[in-house]
This record gives sequence, C-alpha cells and structure tokens, in this order.
Amino acid sequence: MSFRKVVRQSKFRHVFGQPVKNDQCYEDIRVSRVTWDSTFCAVNPKFLAVIVEASGGGAFLVLPLSKTGRIDKAYPTVCGHTGPVLDIDWCPHNDEVIASGSEDCTVMVWQIPENGLTSPLTEPVVVLEGHTKRVGIIAWHPTARNVLLSAGCDNVVLIWNVGTAEELYRLDSLHPDLIYNVSWNRNGSLFCSACKDKSVRIIDPRRGTLMAEREKAHEGARPMRAIFLADGKVFTTGFSRMSERQLALWDPENLEEPMALQELDSSNGALLPFYDPDTSVVYVCGKGDSSIRYFEITEEPPYIHFLNTFTSKEPQRGMGSMPKRGLEVSKCEIARFYKLHERKCEPIVMTVPRKSDLFQDDLYPDTAGPEAALEAEEWVSGRDADPILISLREAYVPSKQRDLKISRRNVLSDSRPAAALGSSRLGAPAATTIAADATPSGSLTRAGEAGKLEEVMQELRALRALVKEQGERICRLEEQLGRMENGDA
Repeated sequence: MSFRKVVRQSKFRHVFGQPVKNDQCYEDIRVSRVTWDSTFCAVNPKFLAVIVEASGGGAFLVLPLSKTGRIDKAYPTVCGHTGPVLDIDWCPHNDEVIASGSEDCTVMVWQIPENGLTSPLTEPVVVLEGHTKRVGIIAWHPTARNVLLSAGCDNVVLIWNVGTAEELYRLDSLHPDLIYNVSWNRNGSLFCSACKDKSVRIIDPRRGTLMAEREKAHEGARPMRAIFLADGKVFTTGFSRMSERQLALWDPENLEEPMALQELDSSNGALLPFYDPDTSVVYVCGKGDSSIRYFEITEEPPYIHFLNTFTSKEPQRGMGSMPKRGLEVSKCEIARFYKLHERKCEPIVMTVPRKSDLFQDDLYPDTAGPEAALEAEEWVSGRDADPILISLREAYVPSKQRDLKISRRNVLSDSRPAAALGSSRLGAPAATTIAADATPSGSLTRAGEAGKLEEVMQELRALRALVKEQGERICRLEEQLGRMENGDA
C-alpha cells in the first residue's frame, strides 16, 4: 500500500514574480524618509505617484507610466502641502484625481493634467480641513463618487464629499488610540480599522456605530493591519506577544476566535497586505523586507493557503499595486507591484504561466471598472451598490477622459448653486449629461461627433497660429544673426 502526498489543486500554485528590466524602472527618485507605515506609492492605469523628499514642505511625484528611466531632479512635483505628505490614494472613478494627507493636518485633492505635469502643481482642486493633528490615512469610497475617508493622529475618522468640500460624518469617539489603517468593504457600507489599542473594529460610518470589535486581535505591540475581503471576512496582519509576525482571518459574525492564524517569521517590519478580490489572493509585503509572500484565501480549511514567495536582493521602502484594469491580460499578468527602493521604483510582474495565447476566463473574471455606482448624495441617503464590473476580454482600454477637463473649472466650493454642484462633479461631464436628457440617442451621437470635430478644428487653428508665430521668430533670429555676422550688431 503506497501513500502519495496529495497537493492541493490551485491555478495560482505556480504564480511567479519577475522584476522588469532596468530600462523600465523609474530611476533617481528620492523616496520619502518620513517615519510612517504607509505604502508611499499609489498607481493607476495612467500614472505612478510616489511620496518624495522635499525641503520646506511636502511633495509627491506623479509620473505617466511610460516615463521610465532616469527622472530629472527638476521634474515637477505636486507640492502644495506645508508639511511632509504621509499618504496618497488615486480616485477609483477618475484616473486624473489623487488625494493626499499630510503632517500639516490637511487633506488635499488634486487634478493631474491629462498628459502629466509640465510645471509644479501647487493649487489643489479642494482643501479639506477638519483634523487637528497630522493626517496619515486616505481612502476613497469604492463605489460612491467623490466620497473620501481620512483618518488622523487625532484618532478621528472623517468622511468627506469632495464635490462640495463638506464634511459628511465625523467619527471621533470610536478609537481611543492611534489608527493604523482603514479599509472599506466591497460595497462601501462598512469599514474596518486597526488601532494601536490592539483592537480591530468594524464600523458603519453613516450611523456612526460600532458593528463589531475584537480586542487583542494580535497581542504584539507593533503595528497591525486589517482589510475587508470580497465575501465580508476580515484579514489581519500583526505581531504575536513574542514579536513574531502573524496573519489571521476573521468572520465578522463571530470575532471570538480567528478562522485561521499563521505565524510567518520574527522580522520587525510592518506587514502591508494587498488583496485581489477577483482571484482571492492576498500579497503580503513587509516594510524593510526583500520579499513578497502570497496566499490564496478559500472557503475550506485551513482557509489561508501559502502559494509562494517572490524574493529579491534589495529591501522595499514602500509598495504600490496596479488595479486589475491596468494589467497586461495577454501575458497572463494577475498583479503588478511598484516596489520602492531608496532611489528608484521597480515594477514587479506577477504571472500565471499558461501555454495558450487565448483570453483566460478563469484568471480574469469581470472586475471593478472606473464608473461610480452611486453619487455621494445617494450613498448618504442610505443606498449601497456593488462596484460596476467590466470585462477584460478585449484587454480593456480606458475610455477617453477628455470630458474630465471640466474638473479644471470646478472649484468644488459651497458658494455655487446646488444644480451646478450636482452637475459639475469630478469626472462627470455636465454638458453631456444635459444633452443626454434632452435629445434622442441618434442626435446625441451626431452632437458628440460634431463636438469632437469642433475640438479638432480648434486644435488645428491653435497649431497654425503656433507655426506662424514660430516662423516669424525664426525670421527675426536669422536677421539678427545676419547683422551680427556683418558686424552691424
């Protein structure tokens, strides 16, 4: 009778990580040295943002993904904060909008030009003031447009409507100590938080109530993290009493005992979890580590299944994760991380080896797209909605974001009429919305084509004027050169 070891079947068992070539890295970036356990990096399908060293204030770099290689020291930054920037987060519903929290106690929301920065950006679209101490956590609502959460060292969580610059909810009595992190659930009806008092809390922000709490989720004194999974369970990372790093999975209906608890090692860097709801894979990166471990979360015991470890030589200062719609589907890429070194950012590609060149349905179920499922006002009124999903079958190409230029004129202030505020929200083309209500679909298409044609004609006229101006300038310079050669000048 022979005993054969049965290996658990999983399509992610052979996922492997691979750093890109040197010429596809972002070199000579002075990554921030501020002592704060945030990722220092945020990425979306258009831009890479990295918090950098800045004298006399706080700044972060925003680079188009294609701008690889050495980054000039004089490259423009987003530099409106008067204290170091601690956290940044891209808006999930608009790839040109980013929020930042800083030691200057403010939250600022920025509109990045379509093709990236050409000069330093010092004027935010809106400044959100409400915290009395530094703001270390920023998190956009996953499904409601313009809803932003911020948490500060004053132990207060604030929920904002960015479109009107108003404070929606102030939760100032739920956390007795420093908040380590905050994570929304799939539809944004609840969020979970990890706190310095070693408790994990599940909170309903609209009611301002504590739905569940687990004291001493991890008994160690070092920082811990808690994130919501797609099925409503909570995944935490932390330290044991003996300072060993741990992972745990919790059922919010019963927080007495963890569903699973694993000990990793005895390193002292905080573990940052990155979760992919489409594949149920959690990637765990330790600050100061040189590795990324990944685990699959399943419905059957032991629930947390170790898959593999990606190891490199250099320790990581921070890490950013690309949303699913920014990945290369044709290469079976299921995750891409942007690893921060001391002076550079290195993309790391996670791939499932497949022989077929066809679209892999099992690797790419429909994923959250860039369209908001709710308006801020609908969410405040009590509505919830899951993310609007898109298919990656056509190697999803983002829709043209030309309409988002309307946000450049949107000051997002309370002084404007209510109708104007409702129509000119971030990423919502006001003129197009009105046209959609007033015209049938055929004429709407023609109007859209006419608008695009007019825009092309305007660009052509501007180009002609520029060519004419440059021609005149060349003539003047040639005349001056001629006079200098003749000795007249």
